[in-house]
Amino acid sequence: MYYQLLAHLVGDYVLQSKWMAVNKSKRSLPALIHVLCYTIPFLFLTNNILALAIIAGTHFVIDRFQLAYYVCKLRDMIEPRTEPCTETTPIWLHFWLTVIVDNTLHLVINAAALTYCS
Repeated sequence: MYYQLLAHLVGDYVLQSKWMAVNKSKRSLPALIHVLCYTIPFLFLTNNILALAIIAGTHFVIDRFQLAYYVCKLRDMIEPRTEPCTETTPIWLHFWLTVIVDNTLHLVINAAALTYCS
């Protein structure tokens, strides 16, 4: 499974331009181009069309519509509050937690697609 992690890292970070990163959640064309680049490393892991479609399709939806942000919002709603909240989450922490959730969503879906479709 470490090949899957390497494919994800290359596709999501090495092959993603600044233009894609900045615009993929604003417009569909940059998101689509990013997804096409993202999927290239997975061609070395499988030739199963269904697995590749799941990897590409879910990556598009997660990135284009910032699903990790909403997962974080849902996660934060289950936090017990015993006293009024007096401090806010630092911006840097919010950013990295969202990045980690985003990567986790991609990795779980990719692993499932590669395991059950290939």
